[in-house]
Amino acid sequence: HVQLVESGGGTVQAGGSLTLSCRASVPINRYCLAWFRQAPGVGREGVASIDRAGSPTYTYSVAGRFTISKANEKNILYLQMDNLKPEDSAIYYCAADQFAFGLSAQYRYWGQGTQVTVS
Repeated sequence: HVQLVESGGGTVQAGGSLTLSCRASVPINRYCLAWFRQAPGVGREGVASIDRAGSPTYTYSVAGRFTISKANEKNILYLQMDNLKPEDSAIYYCAADQFAFGLSAQYRYWGQGTQVTVS
């Protein structure tokens, strides 16, 4: 059973930065990984994904501001978020799947989420 645990959320002023982490219970080099977010009253949105080789994909609204990366040896996925905007406020979830790819795919495993609030 794959367990994903996010951390690093919080409250930050517009223009600030946060780094989210997602610790996995399995070797992440076997999985495609992604960050999603969901704001109140809004559907879940794919933010960034990274494939087994480490190639990233970003949704247009965060490209150039967010960086997805991973540390295979630690089984941790990261999301570095810079120049944050109020519209980035949401619950951020990490997701994993052995076969999914990109931001439109269906991911099988999900974390519980971490809140990011930009004021």
